[in-house]
Amino acid sequence: MSSDEDMSDRMSEDDYDNDSLGELDSEFDDDDNDQFLDDVKDEKPQKKAYEVDFKTLSSGEVRAEQVSQVTELSDLFGLSSEQCGILLRHFKWQKERLIERYMDNMERVLEEAGLGSEYAITPVLEKIPGFSCDICCDEGRRLLTYSMKCDHRYCANCYRQYLESKIKDEGEAARIQCPSEGCTRIVDSKTTKLLIAPEVYKRYEELLNRTYVDDKQNLRWCPAPECEFAIDCPVRSTELHKIVPTVTCNCGNRFCFGCGQSDHQPCPCSLIKKWLKKCEDDSETSNWISAHTKECPKCVSTIEKNGGCNHMTCRKCKHEFCWVCMGPWNEHGTSWYNCNRYEEKSGSEARDNQAKSRASLERYLHYYNRYANHDHSAKLDKDLFIKTEKKMTMLQSASGMSWIEVQYLAQASSVLQQCRQTLKWTYAFAFYLERNNNTYIFEDNQKDLEMAVEQLSELFEKPPDQLRESKKEMMDRTAYVNNRRRILLEDTAQGLKNERWAFTVDV
Repeated sequence: MSSDEDMSDRMSEDDYDNDSLGELDSEFDDDDNDQFLDDVKDEKPQKKAYEVDFKTLSSGEVRAEQVSQVTELSDLFGLSSEQCGILLRHFKWQKERLIERYMDNMERVLEEAGLGSEYAITPVLEKIPGFSCDICCDEGRRLLTYSMKCDHRYCANCYRQYLESKIKDEGEAARIQCPSEGCTRIVDSKTTKLLIAPEVYKRYEELLNRTYVDDKQNLRWCPAPECEFAIDCPVRSTELHKIVPTVTCNCGNRFCFGCGQSDHQPCPCSLIKKWLKKCEDDSETSNWISAHTKECPKCVSTIEKNGGCNHMTCRKCKHEFCWVCMGPWNEHGTSWYNCNRYEEKSGSEARDNQAKSRASLERYLHYYNRYANHDHSAKLDKDLFIKTEKKMTMLQSASGMSWIEVQYLAQASSVLQQCRQTLKWTYAFAFYLERNNNTYIFEDNQKDLEMAVEQLSELFEKPPDQLRESKKEMMDRTAYVNNRRRILLEDTAQGLKNERWAFTVDV
C-alpha cells in the first residue's frame, strides 16, 4: 500500500519528463521571476469601501507640523517665526490664502492679524524712571516694566497676571491681545515665555496645539479621555453624506472622524444626529399623544378616552361627539353602533390622521426597540469582555493550554462587541430608508449578521470546561461573524458612494 507521499513522487516522475521541465524553465526565466516578485511586492491590499486613509499624530508631531509651516513662511516673507505663527493662526493655517493676501497688501494683512507694520524686536524688561503702572498704580525705580511695540507699558507683575489668567482661566493662547483696552496687538510667544512661569508656558503650548488641530479640517483630536493623539484624515465635511469615516486611534478608541461620535457605521453622521435627537427630545412623546388621543372637532382641545363608551363630551366646550367617527353625537340617533357618519369628511380625516400617527409610532418603536436592545447587549458584552480574561485563565489551568492558545476567546469577544455596535446603528439607518428593492438586500444582510452574532454570543454562555471542545466552532463562528459584518458594511458603503440608497430625510 503506497502512501500519499509515494503517490505524489510517482506522479511527478511520470507526468513531467526532463524535456517538459526544460520547457517550463525556458518559459519562466530569471527575469520573469524577478518581475513577478516585484509585482507581488508592489501589490497592496485593496482598501474596502467603508475604510478611509488616516494616520495618528502625537502632540510632538503636531507641534513639528506647525514649526515646519512657520519656518517655510518665515523664509518666504523674511519675518520672524513668532510673527509668521500669528499670521498663520489668524488665517487658520490656510497657507495658500495667506500668501495670496499678503502679496496683494502686506500692511493690511499685518494690521488685521494684530501685528502692525513694525519690525519685531527681542522682548526685554525695563526699569523706567518715574513710571507708574496704570493697573496696580505701583511705581518705583526698581519696578520692572514691559510693553510691546504698541507702547502700552505695564509692570511685569501685572502683565504676567494678565497673561496667566488668559491662559489658565480662559484657555486662550492664539489670540491674546495687549492688556490695553482697544488695542488689537497680539502677544507673541517670545513675550509670553519671558513673562510667565514655565509650567504655565507648557499649558500655553498645549493650547496652541489644540488651536492648530481645531483649525485644520483634516485634523481632529481623539475624543477618548486623557488621550493626547490627533487623527489626520483627508475626508472633508462635504463628503459626509456618502462616507462614514471611521478611524482608530493609537489608544484603541474607534470613532467617527466626521462628527467625533463613537463608531456608528454604517449610518452617516447626519442620520445619527437626527436619530439621537428623535430618541432624546419630546418628539415621540408628542407622537404618543397623537396616537392615543384625539382633538375635539369643535374647539380642537386634546382629549384622552378614559372609559369604554364612545359618547364623548368635551370638558372645555361641552361638545358631544362620537369617538369612533368624530361626528356629532346627536346625528347618530338609535343607530349609533353603525357609525353611519364614518364617511363624513371631518370624521374620515381625523381617523386617517389617527391611523397615520399610530402607524408612525409603531414603526419608530419597531426600530428603536431593536436599536436599544443591541445597545444594551453591547454594554453586557463589555462586561463579558472583562470576564473573558478570567475565563481564559480558568481554561488555561483546566486544559493545559498556553496563554496564546486561549486568545481566541479575547478575539471572539472583541468581534462580538464590534458587531453589536454595527447592528445597533443598522436600525437607525433602516429607519430612514425608503422601501425599495435595495432595502430588502440591506435587511437580508442585517438579518444574516444578527443571526450569526446571536449564535456566537450563545457560545460564550458555555462553562469553561466546555470551551475547549468548542474552540474550533468558536473560531469558525468568529471568522464568519466578522465576514458578515464586512459584507454588510461594504454593500452599505458602496451604496452611499453610488447614491443607491434613498432616504426619507435629507442626508
